[in-house]
Amino acid sequence: MDPFVMKRLSMVEDQLQKSGIEDKRVLEAMREVPRHLFVPEDMRKHAYEPTPLPVGDKQTISQPYIVGLMSEALAIKPEDTILEIGTGSGYQAAIISLLAKTVHTIERHQSLYTKAKKILKGYKNVILHHSDGSLGLPSHAPFDGIIVTAAATHFPRALGEQLKESGRICIPIGGASWQELFLFRKFGRELKEYRLGSVLFVPLIGDYQRF
Repeated sequence: MDPFVMKRLSMVEDQLQKSGIEDKRVLEAMREVPRHLFVPEDMRKHAYEPTPLPVGDKQTISQPYIVGLMSEALAIKPEDTILEIGTGSGYQAAIISLLAKTVHTIERHQSLYTKAKKILKGYKNVILHHSDGSLGLPSHAPFDGIIVTAAATHFPRALGEQLKESGRICIPIGGASWQELFLFRKFGRELKEYRLGSVLFVPLIGDYQRF
């Protein structure tokens, strides 16, 4: 018996459904994935609280509502291939793995990559990469959706180029003190912008800053 199951069910009802998350597949995925296994052992008692938590290397696991919001915004279909920038603990990738056909996830920190590879071993449709995620993954493009779990100072051009027609990118953009979560949908060479609200993520580090 999972001792955290009731906390997980309460998390979905109180933090997601009451805040407007409606996608049934997203809600079910977040009921299923054991979030407490994706945080340090000494933080497990806080795993289902409405707050981000540290996972090492100055990185965090987003609060449950933000994970649900970004997952819902991508409108993932079972046949989709999704790219995640910033694996972190692996929790967001685990959620998306229950929604999509394939998840490619990139982590630049070696220690986090190693930990995530171990915990995501049972998620057979998740493929981990250790590289600079800000440049995307052109060798496996195009993608139906891209999710970025760190804040960019500006939109990374390479990610837009790796998105399929009508594909979606969910990404926080801003500086250290103020950021906004955006959803971009691709139409031809244009990206239509939707604003999803204020957020606060760790910064996206990588070579995208040169473009």
